[in-house]
Amino acid sequence: QVQLVESGGGSVQAGGSLRLSCAASGYTYSMYCMGWFRQAPGKEREGVVFISRDGTTTYADSVKGRFSSSKDNANYTLYLQMNSLKPEDTAMYYCAAGNGWPCARPPTYTYWGQGTQVTVSS
Repeated sequence: QVQLVESGGGSVQAGGSLRLSCAASGYTYSMYCMGWFRQAPGKEREGVVFISRDGTTTYADSVKGRFSSSKDNANYTLYLQMNSLKPEDTAMYYCAAGNGWPCARPPTYTYWGQGTQVTVSS
């Protein structure tokens, strides 16, 4: 059974940084697309980062140059380093996995974590 558990959310002032983690289990980690999504109150969920099986990473325009994601395949953990945070980054952040294709397509993702809240104050 696929399980994804996020951690690392919190409250920070604008310009600050946070690092999210996603511990994965229950599937062949390296064979799945991995991604980070976020959903702010009253808004649709949006993809933030998509990571292909070969490690190719695609970032949403809104976070390019500020966010970076990495995978620790040995420990089945996905990270999201968020720098220069802005109030508009405030949202619930979700880790997701999918075994379909392409990885940069949101419907590919069928497994979700419970989410971790990120709040950025001005």
